[in-house]
Amino acid sequence: MQSKASTVNDYIAELPDDRRVTIEGLRKVFKKNLDKRFKEGMQYGMIGYFIPHSIYPAGYHCDPRQPLPFAGLASQKNHIGIYLMCVYMDEKLSAQFESAWKKTGKKLDMGKACIRCKNLDGVALDVLGDTIRSVSVDDYIARYESNLASSAKRKSKSASGSKKPATRKTPAKKAAAKKSPSKKKSKAK
Repeated sequence: MQSKASTVNDYIAELPDDRRVTIEGLRKVFKKNLDKRFKEGMQYGMIGYFIPHSIYPAGYHCDPRQPLPFAGLASQKNHIGIYLMCVYMDEKLSAQFESAWKKTGKKLDMGKACIRCKNLDGVALDVLGDTIRSVSVDDYIARYESNLASSAKRKSKSASGSKKPATRKTPAKKAAAKKSPSKKKSKAK
């Protein structure tokens, strides 16, 4: 559930008591273990940890106006979500994270990048801290750019094997198409 809060403190203030305790506990783990160049703020309606434009001017490729996301914390309808993009982008780190978590005996309810929990008792806080601490801003940028380059190569290879790559009409292309007259081929008789 995205929040309309404009600050982290406002976001936390609007949470029910049980959720507030959990989010505050998770924030402590993030703040204690993050590379100090990551910043905390509201991003995508949740608490976000990101690389600011002052360090990575290109921003997030999906929306360059947004700083490069690293992690997030959100109170969702049925759980609290811990979003770890660093784990999502790195198969080796993901495997290490899952293995370390399972060794704690705590249940891991995880999607690609989202760990779902109900409260702090369900979180392997040491594993979360170790994982966050293991990724510096420089490492994260390198992984991010490597993943972007790999993705572009895969798209290029798949497009070269097809007759014509599929194109999506963006709102700007649709507007341009409406303004310009259509070019119909006339039949020669």
